[in-house]
Amino acid sequence: MTTAHYEFLTVAYEPGIASVTLARGPVNAVHQPMYREIEHVFNNIDSLGPDVRAVILAGAGRHFCAGNDLEEFTTMTAENAPGRMRRVRAAFFAIQGCPVPVIAAVQGSALGTGLAIAASADFIIAATNARFGVPEVSVGVMGAAAHLSRLVSQPMARWAYFSTEAIPAQEMYRLGAVVAVVEPEHLLDEALRRARMIARHGPTTLRFAKHAMNEIEFMELQQAYRFEQSLTCELAPLPEAREALAATRESRTPTYVADGRYELD
Repeated sequence: MTTAHYEFLTVAYEPGIASVTLARGPVNAVHQPMYREIEHVFNNIDSLGPDVRAVILAGAGRHFCAGNDLEEFTTMTAENAPGRMRRVRAAFFAIQGCPVPVIAAVQGSALGTGLAIAASADFIIAATNARFGVPEVSVGVMGAAAHLSRLVSQPMARWAYFSTEAIPAQEMYRLGAVVAVVEPEHLLDEALRRARMIARHGPTTLRFAKHAMNEIEFMELQQAYRFEQSLTCELAPLPEAREALAATRESRTPTYVADGRYELD
């Protein structure tokens, strides 16, 4: 069930889980029309299925995304750069702001824009051949350092940014930047397994949880916990939360009503 055709993305749906795949060969380099499509699909994720509870974001072919299409930098001017940059960040922010959890499944290169796309997801599953980098300094632009800093410490982020050296998947796992590393042939299966673990929970509750995690990420502890408690006050009286509690107490699988999702403001 899709309401839009995408030229540079492929989309799919199975109960509870949407898949979005970057599809602009050979390395899924992103240009302005593709940024528009990424923004659109993540701002309209519910158009992909009747009950989306998790999203898998992957790349077609050997690479997740090797970065921004370098050809666009050759035509960048002081006049057109601000508009282009708005389009880029709108795509990243749409992934981060997606109302349900997003899993990035990364194989091959995730460089520059590719790293920012992956880091905009809630967490990353990486193939053993994945590498993550920010080569912006080497091509005379800025960007993606903020996204890398979501994943690794400041000293590591600064080393990677200044040197432009990519970080292999196993090192990213050691640093806590990715949650699992698997062989490339198992990457999508592992992402799907984890997406299903997420999608077993209530649709309303998952959206509250995603909203909470986005809001509290950089809050001070006491402020963050007060915010979480305020969401409990909204969520706990809803039928879905009552069903989750009852099912836990009765040691049974909860039954959720897909079209009963509560929409957050």
